[in-house]
Amino acid sequence: MALARNNKPSFPEAHYPSWKGCLWDTFDKPPEERRFLFKLDAALLTFATLGYFVKTLDQNNINSAFVSGMKEDLGLYKNELNYMQACWTVGYALGEIPSNLLLTRIRPRYWLPAMEIIWTILTFSLSKCHTPEQIYILRFFIGLSESTFYPGMQYIIGSWYRKDELAKRSCIFQASGAIATMLSGCIMAGAYKLRGVGGFKGWQWLFLIDGIASLPIGVLGFFLLPDVPEIANPWYLSQQEVALARERMRLEGRKGREPFSRAKLRKILLSWHLPILVVMYIAFSCAIPSQPVFQQYDRSINNLRAYTSTDPEYSVPNINLYPSGTYAVQVITTLAYAWLSDSLFRGRRWPPILCGGVVDLACAVPLAVWDISTGGKWTCYILWGAGYGLSGLCLAWAQEICSDDNEERALVVATMNTMSHVFQAWLPQIVWQQVDAPEYRSGFISCAAMAVGLLCMTGATAYGVPRVPGEASSIGAATRRLCSFG
Repeated sequence: MALARNNKPSFPEAHYPSWKGCLWDTFDKPPEERRFLFKLDAALLTFATLGYFVKTLDQNNINSAFVSGMKEDLGLYKNELNYMQACWTVGYALGEIPSNLLLTRIRPRYWLPAMEIIWTILTFSLSKCHTPEQIYILRFFIGLSESTFYPGMQYIIGSWYRKDELAKRSCIFQASGAIATMLSGCIMAGAYKLRGVGGFKGWQWLFLIDGIASLPIGVLGFFLLPDVPEIANPWYLSQQEVALARERMRLEGRKGREPFSRAKLRKILLSWHLPILVVMYIAFSCAIPSQPVFQQYDRSINNLRAYTSTDPEYSVPNINLYPSGTYAVQVITTLAYAWLSDSLFRGRRWPPILCGGVVDLACAVPLAVWDISTGGKWTCYILWGAGYGLSGLCLAWAQEICSDDNEERALVVATMNTMSHVFQAWLPQIVWQQVDAPEYRSGFISCAAMAVGLLCMTGATAYGVPRVPGEASSIGAATRRLCSFG
């Protein structure tokens, strides 16, 4: 066994990065690997981030359209908006697992861009709807087609990058959705100013603008998406670089495609990976508010001042602008978690996830008590963004744990995302009831309980992974192969 001078095992530079490697991992790579990663990042991350940005806009545009004239024009005065949101959620939940399993059998570079073009066409079609029933149908199929993108891209990113690279790429991808949420109000406000142009109303232009932005990105995907290493032949990578990609994944212990047999399915279903990782991800997704609590609190102050014949304290634009601070915190902490996990924490994912869980708990408890100052409430609302950005890190960890089985990796990632949406569909109907706004005591107590669950599940996963007999995850056997001692 080769030992360093301080009698500690000598590890590759990827696990003990230089200061430049902490900034960006390719600085510690050999020249040929650096060139390969530059090409891969330029193509894969460009399509992933742009695609997720417009997907987030398309997902949320129904809310903007509703308050921009669609409600009055179509006579939506009952629970139609809730039904529209539910139709999207049902379609999204139904599509994720089948789509990710399909990606293990077909070429992703055809499937994912094709689905983006389909949801773009359906988004265009929303601008011509005249009844809520038409919107229900379109929203279901938009959710179904959009369900392919986030878990599918996470699976593909996990098929190309090593442990010291994966969290950064996964979280950059996820952060693009948070940026879209942060900027959506500005984008939608600009689109609304086009009302009357071409005979379209303002809310119709919202759908048209989203579709116009999505279509070229979907087409671009046919040229930029590289499939997965074992079947890849993208125009921008040489045969030697594709071979390098396959060798990197072999050393990482990340298996390629295999036949999906009954024995494999039984192995996946009996493994601890699926239930523990799914519960951890559900706890993360339900430990953050599912209602626009910041906006509703500011609006409640305005309502109180109106009741006492006092001028409103917050203008409507400011009510929509202030919550951007939460999403700015989310973007910053999402990237910080990724950089720290890939570099200073030597690929360990659990410390940043525990940090996010502690933030969730620290913000939820005071709001559940509620008897705190306005400044205290604002602090909780804004800092809670530090608990929003754990999705990419959780999914990167799941992919490393399931490295020794490609089909399990695809299924676990999709199931984690699906079950989080299932819980987000029914739990808010119980604990986030609109009549409780803005106090939402049940909702904040639920977030605190879920934060405790996230901390417990993260600890259990971190403790259990290296101790599973015969485990071939990147934390177990793969790490020993990559960090061989001589």
